[in-house]
Amino acid sequence: MRVLVTSALPYANSEIHFGHIAGAYLPADIYVRYLRAKKVDVIYMCGTDEHGVPITLAAEKEKTTPQEVANRYHKSIRESFAKFGMSFDNFSQTSRPLHHKVSQEFFLKVYNKGLITPKTTKQLYCTNCRTFLADRYVEGKCPSCGAEGARGDQCEACGKWLEPFDLLEPRCKTCGGTPEVRETTHWFFALSKFQKQLEEWIGSKKDWKDNVRRFCQGWFDKGLEDRSITRDLTWGVKVPIPEAKDKVLYVWFDAPIGYISATIEWAQAQGKPDLWKDYWFGKDTKMVHFIGKDNIVFHAVVWPAMLMAHGDYILPAEIPANEFLNLEGRKLSSSRNWAVWLPDYLERFEPDPLRYALAVNLPENRDVDFTWADFLARNNNELADILGNFVNRVALFVRKNYAGKIPRGNANPKSEIRNPNLEVPGFEFRDSGFPLGAEEMEVLNAIAEAPGKIGGMIERFEIKNACRELMTLPALGNRYFDYQAPWQKFKTDRPACDRTINVCCRLISALEVLMRPFMPFSADKVKNMLGLENRGWDEVANPVLPGEFKKVEILFHKIEQGQIDAEVAKLGKQPQAQTPSSSQEQKAGGPSPAVKSVVKEDKKMEITFDEFKKLDLRVAQVIAVTKVEGADKLLKIDVDLGTEERQIVAGIAPWYPPETLVGKKIILVANLAPAKIRGNVSHGMLLAAEGDGQVVVLTLDKDLPPGSMVR
Repeated sequence: MRVLVTSALPYANSEIHFGHIAGAYLPADIYVRYLRAKKVDVIYMCGTDEHGVPITLAAEKEKTTPQEVANRYHKSIRESFAKFGMSFDNFSQTSRPLHHKVSQEFFLKVYNKGLITPKTTKQLYCTNCRTFLADRYVEGKCPSCGAEGARGDQCEACGKWLEPFDLLEPRCKTCGGTPEVRETTHWFFALSKFQKQLEEWIGSKKDWKDNVRRFCQGWFDKGLEDRSITRDLTWGVKVPIPEAKDKVLYVWFDAPIGYISATIEWAQAQGKPDLWKDYWFGKDTKMVHFIGKDNIVFHAVVWPAMLMAHGDYILPAEIPANEFLNLEGRKLSSSRNWAVWLPDYLERFEPDPLRYALAVNLPENRDVDFTWADFLARNNNELADILGNFVNRVALFVRKNYAGKIPRGNANPKSEIRNPNLEVPGFEFRDSGFPLGAEEMEVLNAIAEAPGKIGGMIERFEIKNACRELMTLPALGNRYFDYQAPWQKFKTDRPACDRTINVCCRLISALEVLMRPFMPFSADKVKNMLGLENRGWDEVANPVLPGEFKKVEILFHKIEQGQIDAEVAKLGKQPQAQTPSSSQEQKAGGPSPAVKSVVKEDKKMEITFDEFKKLDLRVAQVIAVTKVEGADKLLKIDVDLGTEERQIVAGIAPWYPPETLVGKKIILVANLAPAKIRGNVSHGMLLAAEGDGQVVVLTLDKDLPPGSMVR
């Protein structure tokens, strides 16, 4: 099977912003990178959309030519995408002669079938500018939602597709004058003739996203109408018939043809000029269009009808349209400059934290909000403190205690022995030469299951869930490392320490492949640290044990609150409340910090029920409480868990004098790894609620014995 992937062509009249990335580009890149790792024959086509009114408006504003504007933005967008890690096989331009030729040939094929015909229509004409006004040269009030500044093709506020005549109080965008109505001739594509065929085709797509199916059905319910596909402009693909020599193709007719011309251009660059036909004519090709929801009508209705009318090309197999990404509670808008631009971001931050922050919160089924506070929390609390911390602490431990060499045990490292304890059928495990306990098998089973779990989600376009599933692995690695405490066992039980490090390094080896679709630059760092060869996705289930850590480097650097305040200030908002510093470095091989800086946020990373079940919540009765010397906020609390007594340390002294807690029954996270806080061992964590400047310890409203399980 071949797979042809496209992302909606961005207009070459402005830079790329976060909303574009979350809608059509990052999900596609993750999908393509995964398929390549699966060794699937996949190509990824895109380019800049360089015709239409947005380009001419930008040229007029800058007093230059449309081609100069298009070339400049194409170069900038291409460079930003490259720095962000987008892995296009070809990133083309619709202003290139090849695209004009392909678009004109497409038009003629449909025209000669009698499916494109002229009609005399009324159009708005500006007497001041002495020209017919194409859609985006007209602005007014939206007839649907009443928003001011709606364009003659679409209302940005509500997303409704419009015609210039639909607008209330229309005005010329160039001079501001009120246009008058005049007659002109345009050529119309017979979209109405394809309604039944389109309804049957989309009706067969039972596994498509509901938002795409519902959107299309809404158009079918109203009844499809023939659409004008020419415009009175000088910039664009010339209509290739004599009677329309002064017209150009409407940008939404020629833009999707850009997917075809980009593929032809790619094939020519390979020295195989006919290779493109394998992807556009082959019945075994799966074509996938990644778009935002504002492009659904064009990609799921108009474009398939165009392909049906032409007759030679395959139809889209999947159209995973995403909803909108909002910014700090407001809809992103290029025209209103309410956006964060990709090249601006890349001047100050690494690409992978943004790739992760967007991927883990993609607007797949509903609009979502991007906030700088959430970005900070994702980077510091998840990437740095979980994923980066796991890799770094293992690497430093190996460098410090094993001179960089990874322990292998007594078995032949090249031997493959079926492990009867492995729960995933059909997988082999390269035996480490160590006896494997339940904790080791939990990690190894998670590794064996991960390619199928994460890959299945990506194939179903559940990118957000796949990213979250990925992050369960380093979290598991940290718990395993803490529980095994190799920094203690290195001296007291060397074989057990060797086994722990062996298993942790296998997990890091697996993470290098599994994280690559999401965070390719960080995956490269891990690959270089371990000196790994290129490996396929399915090889991860039996991860290669590397020989050594050739070097150690930090995967994710903490971002300071001041950097985030500066980004928020650019949006005209007040800086957020200061976040406590969390820049203290983790010592090599030591336990994870039990107390971390808290970033107040409304949203946390979703977890599955199986992940929640890993928490062991118990009723504990407070036996004794004392203050921690030299710490104003910390209390040392002895608790009874029914079968044992433990000590925990909690930062609740400002709200609870020691004597007020004795005898209370609290809720304890009983399986949290032990940690040292101010020299005191803390084995567990109490649950408390925070709000209005208060911290309230959670207690029982009915009596239960210590050790009772909380479900």
